[in-house]
Amino acid sequence: MPNGFPASPALRFSITRTPQRGIITKYLTRSTVGNRGSKSGMSASTSGVATPAEDGVGSGLRKLKILMLHGYTQSGPLFHAKTRALEKILHKAFPPKPISPIFSSYPGGVHLLYPTAPLRLVPADIPGYNVEGAEDEGMKEETDAWGWWRRETGSAVYSGLEDGLRTIRTTIEDAGGVDGVIGFSQGGCAAAFVASLLEPGRQDTFEKYKAKDSSAFGYPEGWEELQKINGELKFGVSYSGFYAPDEIYKGFFEPKIRTKFLSVIGSLDSVVEEHRSKGLVERTEGARVVFHPGGHFVPVGKDMASVVVGFVRECCLVKDEKEESVEDMDVPF
Repeated sequence: MPNGFPASPALRFSITRTPQRGIITKYLTRSTVGNRGSKSGMSASTSGVATPAEDGVGSGLRKLKILMLHGYTQSGPLFHAKTRALEKILHKAFPPKPISPIFSSYPGGVHLLYPTAPLRLVPADIPGYNVEGAEDEGMKEETDAWGWWRRETGSAVYSGLEDGLRTIRTTIEDAGGVDGVIGFSQGGCAAAFVASLLEPGRQDTFEKYKAKDSSAFGYPEGWEELQKINGELKFGVSYSGFYAPDEIYKGFFEPKIRTKFLSVIGSLDSVVEEHRSKGLVERTEGARVVFHPGGHFVPVGKDMASVVVGFVRECCLVKDEKEESVEDMDVPF
């Protein structure tokens, strides 16, 4: 990854079949959640974020690091549970392997990071919750449901977005940078935000809109330095994602997001209207999109997962050195 972090290190689709071993999954959750990660080797930190124990297979070698952003009312561990099939295929496509002088992009394999959003939701925040006759105290009960932001009632303004982006930024910094991002639903929109914020020149765009309209969303704190260190993402993927329609968020989408971005849309999705998902597609260069015959979920079937992993391979697997034929090699025979 062309960034300044310490070394931690038309689409074509193909899957490489290799022995299953060594995929690394990270949970990052707020300390208020409790020790969710105890089954995955997590150790609590004083910052309110949990980090995993020492990496196993591929430790010390460069890894393909992917930020995984869950949907509204979910959590990092829950999103991981729902994407295990995708995780397995990613591992097959990017297995840990010895460094090769010819093809050695990610010899450490895949490293997935599953942060949990900072906004803990109460039952009244959750769509479908029946508030009729509910006790006031019951509406304030804590849940294991989280959001990157809340949409203000009667508007398209996202309350708490600054906190959500701060958690994501901290996750990227703690990981020593990331190569790509995959998100579902609200996390799909957040994935587009992240891709946009890490593009060179995007800060100038935000400042231009802020100068014209003081209510416009400003370039968030800390992302200027992160962009210089991490650089532009290699890819972004949104499942059932959407764009932010309010004019105050134009800085994210105008000009269009240049990062290679794939939108996966369910043709039967009744939660996110198709026009909202297509709105995100239209705001990314290349307008890459694939539809699946289902609803509001991450399709885990082999065919659909293979399409997404093929896209990731297309974006990430590059030759570190020009491949030579045997005839061109300087060999002592």
